[in-house]
Amino acid sequence: MQFKTIKFELRDDGIGILSLNRPEKLNAISFEMEEELHEVLDHLMTNLDCRVLILKGEGRAFSAGTDLQEGLILNSKRKPEGYDRFYYLNVPEPLKKKIYHQWRISQIIIKMRKISQPIIALVHGATAGGGFGFAMASDMRIGSDDVKFINASINIGLTGADVGGSYFLPRLIGMAKASEMLYSGRAIGAIEAQDCGLLIKISKKENLLKEGLNLALELVKKSPLGLRMTKQAINLSLDSPSLENIIQYENSSIVLSFSSKDVNEASSAFFEKRDPKYGLR
Repeated sequence: MQFKTIKFELRDDGIGILSLNRPEKLNAISFEMEEELHEVLDHLMTNLDCRVLILKGEGRAFSAGTDLQEGLILNSKRKPEGYDRFYYLNVPEPLKKKIYHQWRISQIIIKMRKISQPIIALVHGATAGGGFGFAMASDMRIGSDDVKFINASINIGLTGADVGGSYFLPRLIGMAKASEMLYSGRAIGAIEAQDCGLLIKISKKENLLKEGLNLALELVKKSPLGLRMTKQAINLSLDSPSLENIIQYENSSIVLSFSSKDVNEASSAFFEKRDPKYGLR
């Protein structure tokens, strides 16, 4: 898969590495990047060879958020040249341009939760706007000591609730802390982010990929089916109206996974005192 604004590598051990690749723009999210992220996430929906996904950014920052230069196009009534493939720009009314574009970028967040692979985000430097949204939609976050989580749209006259922020933050760090971040637009650093549960670990920037791979290698030792069904259970539990609903799903998933050959391999490996050897699929 060849891309202009991202890179994707699938290793032989089932670990996928997805990199935001506009380092000269601090990985600002362009229209092209949005479409390429859609393409790779659609691919991962049905790719059983990829078991865990690492999401990272090239250069000095994870992502500075929306590309503001391209964002100005959304205010224009004219049809821009060279942008025919982006359907939301082919309408004359700026309000509709903005609505249709917002629908398109926000679907990336939804797809990140829908793919079966757990996502480990490796965040460093500026992690702002849509980039912050990508980090929140990931399952786990490891941050460098220079990371800055920035949710500053409230500071420029917009709402502080964007790309899933008002959904994820209260669930990740609690209502009071999330409210303070969303209302104030204040940036938070690595130590504060770890203290409130946004980061699971802090690392030197140069060691981020190594830390992410170490965690991913632990996950790919698990049953592929078990890992995928666990992500489904976590997603459902975020919005479950009752404990009984989640217990019912967990019961079904345990019975289904118990019928898989992965359980036989796990049992043999336990008694033989070795790591289980699951097939990629």
